[in-house]
Amino acid sequence: MYGNFPGSRPRRLRTTPVMRRMVAETRLDPANLILPAFVREGIDAPVDISAMPGVRQHTVDTLRKAAVDAVAAGVSGIMLFGVPLDEKKDARGTAGTDPDGILQVGLRAVREEVGDDLVVMSDLCLDEYTDHGHCGVLTGDGRVDNDATLERYAEMAQVQADAGAHVVGPSGMMDGQVGVVRDALDQTGHEDVSILAYTAKYSSAFYGPFREAVGSSLRGDRKTYQQDPANIRESLRELALDLEEGADMVMVKPAGPYLDILAKVADAVDVPVAAYQISGEYAMIEAAAEKGWIDRDAAIMESLLGIRRAGAQMILTYWATEVAQRLTARG
Repeated sequence: MYGNFPGSRPRRLRTTPVMRRMVAETRLDPANLILPAFVREGIDAPVDISAMPGVRQHTVDTLRKAAVDAVAAGVSGIMLFGVPLDEKKDARGTAGTDPDGILQVGLRAVREEVGDDLVVMSDLCLDEYTDHGHCGVLTGDGRVDNDATLERYAEMAQVQADAGAHVVGPSGMMDGQVGVVRDALDQTGHEDVSILAYTAKYSSAFYGPFREAVGSSLRGDRKTYQQDPANIRESLRELALDLEEGADMVMVKPAGPYLDILAKVADAVDVPVAAYQISGEYAMIEAAAEKGWIDRDAAIMESLLGIRRAGAQMILTYWATEVAQRLTARG
């Protein structure tokens, strides 16, 4: 019987909530959380995203409020995505480098509202601004032109930094993007702006709701430049290159289906590691909870703890403010 082995009963450490909290190996804190947020041009009221219940495309004014709420909850950062008018999209994504483009307007508004109380991050990619929906400039035969795209990313880095971004997140998975962005920032007096590299960004089926959120014009897919879900080693190659080119932080995206990749990246580096709990991960939990199939709040916390346990110091999640408020209330 177990009673004959008094030292072999780990259940003793699970007897009460306070005991479990005291011995917990993994802790989630509001400071671990980053809120992705969408700001849309040409609207005078927020627009709900049907596939992501509770998430909206913001006006500039409601984006300001979302930033204030995030600060109050103890969230560390906000990652901004711009949603331009359809008529402003073109083949080169010029709205993305317009100093008065919607993302730059949003960046300035958030910095004016919260200053340095929130780490203000910007998505550095062309996909929201191109009429073809790809992350870069296309060649005549419809493929993404890596080097021409890098030139556009250098321009984007400068205008986003000028608008107030503390951190830029090159997410297009172009070869050499981190080095080009670092050079562009340094050459324009933005040496203090950090780079969060989308190091391991997989071609995933879980991006679907995000396409609605940013009004994507994508035709086809991004499998020629995003990573193949079957592969691990190429993530580590991408990691080595991003670090060599000057990445300050690295990220794995999506988070939940790629916890093995996240753990390998976290074990391999001495820079901060982020993971993005993406739209499809969010939507699945919300949909199952709406059906009454799972406990929503418990599932949210479990999913985030899993990402944290796998090695992420920072988690981009659409529940960031809600979860931070819950964690603060628990003390």
